[in-house]
Amino acid sequence: MCGIAGIIDFKGGPIDRAVLERACVTMRHRGPDDCGTWATSAEPISLGMAAVRLAVVDPSPGGHQPFVYQDRWVLAYNGEVYNHRQIRDELEREGMRFETQCDTEVVAAACATWGLSALTRFNGMWGLCFYDRQERCGFLARDRFGIKPLCYATDASSFYFASEFLTLRGLGDWDRSPDTASLLHYVRFGFTPPDASIHQHARKLGPGSCIEFDAQGPHAPQRYYEPVNASNGSVPPDWTEARKMIRGKIFQSVARRRVADVPVGAFLSGGVDSSIIAAHLAECTPGKIQTFSVGYADQKSYDETKYARAMAEHVGSEHHELMIQADDVLAVIPDVLDHLGEPFFDSSIIPVAMVSKLAREHVTVCLSGDGADELFGGYWRYMGHASLDAYERIPRFLRRRIIEPVLALAPNSKRSVIGTRARQVRKLLRASSASLPGRHLAWSQILSRDVASVLNLADKNDSTLRNVYGSMRDLVGAIPDGDLNQILAFDLQYSLPADMLHKVDLGSMFHSLEVRVPFLDHELVEAVLPLPARFKVSRGMRKRILVDAYRGIIPDRILDRGKMGFEVPVGEFLRRELRELFMDTVTRERLASFGVFDPAAVHRVYDDHCACRGEYADLLFAILSLCWWQMRGGMR
Repeated sequence: MCGIAGIIDFKGGPIDRAVLERACVTMRHRGPDDCGTWATSAEPISLGMAAVRLAVVDPSPGGHQPFVYQDRWVLAYNGEVYNHRQIRDELEREGMRFETQCDTEVVAAACATWGLSALTRFNGMWGLCFYDRQERCGFLARDRFGIKPLCYATDASSFYFASEFLTLRGLGDWDRSPDTASLLHYVRFGFTPPDASIHQHARKLGPGSCIEFDAQGPHAPQRYYEPVNASNGSVPPDWTEARKMIRGKIFQSVARRRVADVPVGAFLSGGVDSSIIAAHLAECTPGKIQTFSVGYADQKSYDETKYARAMAEHVGSEHHELMIQADDVLAVIPDVLDHLGEPFFDSSIIPVAMVSKLAREHVTVCLSGDGADELFGGYWRYMGHASLDAYERIPRFLRRRIIEPVLALAPNSKRSVIGTRARQVRKLLRASSASLPGRHLAWSQILSRDVASVLNLADKNDSTLRNVYGSMRDLVGAIPDGDLNQILAFDLQYSLPADMLHKVDLGSMFHSLEVRVPFLDHELVEAVLPLPARFKVSRGMRKRILVDAYRGIIPDRILDRGKMGFEVPVGEFLRRELRELFMDTVTRERLASFGVFDPAAVHRVYDDHCACRGEYADLLFAILSLCWWQMRGGMR
């Protein structure tokens, strides 16, 4: 696991090594074990790369990066390829020579031998730049599901790339102006699109995508992997066979991700997904595994540690637990906001960072349960379609005259069970007349209709939703009514890399911890995607077949408990402890500088939240993060 950065000058000008060395400094948290730079300056193309290394496979100096293979090919590579030993055997049969045991050399040799087609042979996660010195061409690539990050920017004659935006900002004088379309997307959904960024002249390379370049410049990004197409042609097994297949595929995936020359552990929240991963890791590991969880000493409604302890006892792990209080969370918020690189709404990056710091004291690699919700239908919005249909079968006069007036009087806060349920039902009714994709996007937003006034736009709907519908068609095609599988496939490629995976990478690598994601093994994904949607969400259950597959393996109290997100009580903090920080950061002048906000409306929403007249924590934290980013020089 590493961090990479680079500069490509298409006029053949000299590469400033000092810039590359500074990039190594800004990425040091991603790779504290080693760092290096490499550059060549020769018309018509010059290229320089920087890399920092977290040594996980073959920690010897032979894995130093940027890696030069046979004095011709150069690789800067962030990630892990779990099947590198099988690929190495195949390349040796073709006559390739190896001098190390590291997967970096295998990736370089594979790209030299097979070019872009090497990417489809890899089982793993990566963001990489590969260059052929002789042909003066190369490519950048990101793994199939966007587990590892890679962003880039352009100016008149140069192309810049990096693992993180903070590093990218230091590579050149490209224009830092914000992109209005991405800004509006951010306000609606809490994150920028997976192939764009908050900057007009910088983007993220999308999941399963690559960019070729040669002396004429960079080519347009192209996708080399589409999970929907990769799954076509497979015949879904029946329920019994599907359960067996799922257990086998997940075990194989965990076993692959256990391979390392450093200690490996697992995050354990006490939920279904992390419990499955911990159980399989214990199954294929000699001796005790190490597990890690975080809980809240003064916010019991957010605390899951009793379930994590029960699962740790079940698998016999050496369990490490961090109990935190409000002051602990508040103390790290400025550092986390500084680390983001571009604005981000998901406050759960804070406990991710804190549990990663705990884990790094004991292991170098952790497995996580991310991806299971998108693959098996774990979020409430997937079940919301059936719930809404059931609600609309209630006679109209009962809904309009009794239920909805009572609902309007209920509190709209997470402080109570009634308030939480009322807030969820109100959100459900946001999209009562929309199509399945329309409902899904309505439920996915953090900007509800009742606070749309925060945007100071002539067209309150702007073009954001039309753009997202376009991305949906590009990724999964048209979605017929009732086709929940297409919705899952869309989230797998859109919100998952832009939100959850982005959060986990930033929060874990902040503390030099590599996180591996077994549920996103492409062989598992391609086997599960075609399963009938009713296997995943039906009868009032989410992740139905996944839960059933582990009945008798995972304790019932884990399988049958309600879902809890890995959250911070940020809504309560905004009402009290974060009030001064919010008011000092989210100023009227700063809001006005973006050109899309009504500052007075933003502060009215904040007042409503503080008075418990509404629950707007996600939107308000997103705006806080955005203003903090601007305050800390995000546009400079």
